[in-house]
Amino acid sequence: MSRDATFEDGRDAPLYLAALDPEDLQVLSALAQDAVFPITEMRWQARARRFALLLNRFRWEDRPAAERHGRAPERVQALLVIDNVLKVASQGIDRTDTDLILSLLAVSFTPGNDGTGEVLLTLAGDGAIRLEVEALEATLKDVTRPYVAPSHKVPTHPE
Repeated sequence: MSRDATFEDGRDAPLYLAALDPEDLQVLSALAQDAVFPITEMRWQARARRFALLLNRFRWEDRPAAERHGRAPERVQALLVIDNVLKVASQGIDRTDTDLILSLLAVSFTPGNDGTGEVLLTLAGDGAIRLEVEALEATLKDVTRPYVAPSHKVPTHPE
């Protein structure tokens, strides 16, 4: 007898995903939603044309199993890397406040001409980071073991 795969059938392994088109980026965005990071963990390497964030990512993919087994929600540190970055701009962020903690709500792509475009990192509190890219190439890679979310709660958004 065959059945559909479930989350439980997957390995409890670190994520390592790539996005090369807007549809892939939607998946990556959903898994990075509600990630938090100190402003000091944001880097633009102009020569390498790379923008990177070290995130504390909520493990949305583990939520069904955690609820079913009564486990606390988890987070994991992950690297979100955008390559082919030509220019970086931000708004609504005080980059001089080294104690600032930011919360990522979404990652989206607006195509331009000939594969170029803009990656928009939408942050809570009306902040945003806009990356002008030569081509869409993003990765999300877990780099630590999961840990219990300090709040012991699942992120929520007021309607």
